[in-house]
Amino acid sequence: MGIGIVVVLGIIFVVGLFMTIKVVPQQEAWIIERFGRFEKVFKEGGLQIIVPTVQRVAYKHSLKEQVIEVSEQAAITKDNVTLNIDGILYVKVIDPVEASYGVSNPYNAVTQLAQTTMRAEIGKITLEKTFEEREAMNANIVMAINEAAVKWGVQCMRYEIRNIMPPKTVLQAMELQVAADRQKRAEILNSEGKSQAVINLATADKQQTVLRSEAALIDQSNRAKGQAEAIRQVAQATADGIREVAKAINEQGGEDAVTLRVAEKYIDAFSELAKESTTLLLPSNAGDPGSMVAQAMSVFNVAKKNLKS
Repeated sequence: MGIGIVVVLGIIFVVGLFMTIKVVPQQEAWIIERFGRFEKVFKEGGLQIIVPTVQRVAYKHSLKEQVIEVSEQAAITKDNVTLNIDGILYVKVIDPVEASYGVSNPYNAVTQLAQTTMRAEIGKITLEKTFEEREAMNANIVMAINEAAVKWGVQCMRYEIRNIMPPKTVLQAMELQVAADRQKRAEILNSEGKSQAVINLATADKQQTVLRSEAALIDQSNRAKGQAEAIRQVAQATADGIREVAKAINEQGGEDAVTLRVAEKYIDAFSELAKESTTLLLPSNAGDPGSMVAQAMSVFNVAKKNLKS
């Protein structure tokens, strides 16, 4: 039993002389070189054995997504305005071997490429478009970085422009332009409102005039119809009265009644003469009502005879 323990300890001692046990953390990749040349990659976390002198850990890379701040830099727009721009870069190592041997410092290389690409993208657009085209610029920068970063073993996940700062003079001019645009829109809306109000009033006056004319036309038509109906009724009543009078005259004693009626009218008219004027023109036989009635009856008989003939 004691001899066995001694043997095991001896083996461990010998292994310790020729091998080293390393603990690789989760989400890390270690590049192992053998006599200065690449041999293998430790990607999985756990215990790994390395032979001293023969093997060594050349590079260690984190496989997590890294956040890199792109420092502020000056860029000139298409319309020659200088802007100060910074951003944030999200990158991840996807090939530890290329990240180790493709470039000396992959994160620095990606950062420098992001800066140059950002300046190039800003130079393609005007100042007014820089605030509107952020998403397009972000996508173009990511695409340009990934085209070059394939050989570096890293991948740009996304890029975000953080701040865009124009010069103070440009900011003041932009504020004045915004104020002028707002004033212009307000005046346009005000003028459109006044124009619409005038149109509405004119339309209302027109409708009111049309309604009044239509009402007047209907009123005139109704009045004309009423007057015509009244005249017709009066004429009808007059005709009915004349027919009744004629019927009464043709009956027995009708002529005597007519004579009496004429005498009554004569006396009534004669009695009213003095009320109308102080000057009177009288016929020579004004004192003989009988002769006057006889004359009226003779005229009546002649008219009656003419009607019958």
